[in-house]
Amino acid sequence: MRLSRRSEYGLRALIDLVRHEADGPVPLATLAERNRLPPKFLEQIMATLKHGGVVRTTLGSHGGYTLAPGASGTSLSHVIRLLDGALAPVSCVSLLFYEACSCPDEATCSLREAMIEVRDRMLSLLDSETLAETAARPGTALLDPHGRHPEAARSR
Repeated sequence: MRLSRRSEYGLRALIDLVRHEADGPVPLATLAERNRLPPKFLEQIMATLKHGGVVRTTLGSHGGYTLAPGASGTSLSHVIRLLDGALAPVSCVSLLFYEACSCPDEATCSLREAMIEVRDRMLSLLDSETLAETAARPGTALLDPHGRHPEAARSR
């Protein structure tokens, strides 16, 4: 799975709102500037998140975006589905957006079986990780912080 820019930007904006929740409403321009996001695109993303009940807006000179009540407990999978739809690596294993694939027989397709396992592992993480938990992470500059992929270090 590759996270779309729409979901990446939406998650970054939401994490910013979690981290600055006590500051009150955040104007779109501030949210865009702090996170180096294109304002027009962010505006579209925030409209989708508002429609999905994750954020709300306040009008006026001190207006802007805030998290909807309880939204800091929203899962990453919920946000990604709001912004992009399917999370599955291929459409024939999508739980909510299933589409038949081009293989001759789904019942005997070993690639499909592997992709079901990928989907389940990915969903396990994305369903359990909340915006608040992600916002609380310190971040890392390392590409392989746990040393699980030594081949990546050799290719750099």
